[in-house]
Amino acid sequence: MELLGMTTIFLLVCISCLLLFATWRSISQKEKQPPGPITLPIVGNILQLNPWNLPESLKKLSKKYGPVFTIYLGQQKIVVLYGYDAVKEALIDQADDFSGRGNLPLLKKFFQDTGILTSNGETWKQLRRFALATLRDFGMGKKSIRERIQEEAHFLVERIRNTHEQPFDPGNFLVHAASNIICSIIFGDRFDYEDKKFLILIELLDANNKLQNSVQTQVCTNFFPTVMEYLPGPHQQMMKNIEKVNQFTFEIIAKHQETLDPTCPRDFIDAFLNKMEQEKGNGHSEFTIETLSRTTLDLFLAGTGTTGITLRHGLRILQKYPEIVEKIQKEIDCVIGRDRSPCMADRSQMPYTDAVVHEIQRFIDFLPLNVPHAVMKDTKFRDYFIPKDTMILPALTSVLHDSKEFPNPEKFDPGHFLNANGTFKKSDYFMPFSTGKRICVGEGLARMEIFIFLTAILQNFTLKPVVDHKDIDISPLVSTLANMPRPYEVSFLPR
Repeated sequence: MELLGMTTIFLLVCISCLLLFATWRSISQKEKQPPGPITLPIVGNILQLNPWNLPESLKKLSKKYGPVFTIYLGQQKIVVLYGYDAVKEALIDQADDFSGRGNLPLLKKFFQDTGILTSNGETWKQLRRFALATLRDFGMGKKSIRERIQEEAHFLVERIRNTHEQPFDPGNFLVHAASNIICSIIFGDRFDYEDKKFLILIELLDANNKLQNSVQTQVCTNFFPTVMEYLPGPHQQMMKNIEKVNQFTFEIIAKHQETLDPTCPRDFIDAFLNKMEQEKGNGHSEFTIETLSRTTLDLFLAGTGTTGITLRHGLRILQKYPEIVEKIQKEIDCVIGRDRSPCMADRSQMPYTDAVVHEIQRFIDFLPLNVPHAVMKDTKFRDYFIPKDTMILPALTSVLHDSKEFPNPEKFDPGHFLNANGTFKKSDYFMPFSTGKRICVGEGLARMEIFIFLTAILQNFTLKPVVDHKDIDISPLVSTLANMPRPYEVSFLPR
């Protein structure tokens, strides 16, 4: 009997020890968060980073702390994912866990957490699902929108022709063309290049692109919002400009409400108004005038700015490499000729041009740190514990500039996307629009525009820089949250 009691006590002690060990291990693992540099009060790690080239600072930290590490910008805790494997594991393999949108105060002020870009949870799911379905219904990826892009490319070429070989900054022309494509989808029509309201709108967007070049806007406003809220600077003007753009969209929405025919929706706004009517009795509906306004603004800004800036980068890069332009033009002459407009069907027969377009997007690395994500719940990632709502920076620059996938990644080389026999080479590392559940809604549209616009321009013109092509600096003006192109002028010589 005594032996049985001793055995029972022994077993209870063993079980208790196992439970204590399991509890300790669980707590230990939860406390094992990604490593990082020592932080300072208030400023975090900002003094240890180069705010003019944040991606380069993070590259150095990744060499010391590995592909998953923690930094603090101000009081904002950020987990950085560096390298293809870490980015893929998070955004694709654990897509649901990492599908949140990180809090950037400047974007939050723009969109009030109601557009596709900044919303989370059910709001984001419903708006994104609706936007994708509606964009498809109104031509995105279909023949009609491809024809619209071809038509806009024709207008762009004629507008460039009217500059009569004089050097000028093509930035606004490119933004106008890109903007008219998204306008035709969300507003139902393009704008004439001389339309006064449209010109004012483009001027506001161009002004914001320039204001965005400052470190004060890209870093300080987003990570020290309490202080910056009360200080003058470019971020304050950006907010005023966005409010004017928002007012423009409100006016168009009001006109749509007055002329709406529910049986024949003309565009994205009409489709959204119909959805609002369908959900009228739902007190928790995500489809309201406010979300329509912010989602429309979201699509308009993304569809105008990102594509326009990519094209501006592209033309600057191509000025530096006339031999690349010559190869593209030979391929254009062989596949398309001079008498008809380029179309998307041509791309499969133009591997070199396709490779150049991909290399432009890879090389410019437009959003080097991606738009911040957040984890939706307490998350186990590799050997680390990441608490719910932690901001995540999946460093796209570490993927697009991976030296194993893209030898000499700092060099512009179309060969990065060509096989030895000259055919086009796909790469899983090509993710300029991000990847996973938060991939850009308009990726397909943007890729069509970039290919057709650049091909149409080079079909009709040769680029003549105002300086020796060897002296052209193709590095970005600022490399922090967004890589903005340097201003330039160029002449377009008819072929």
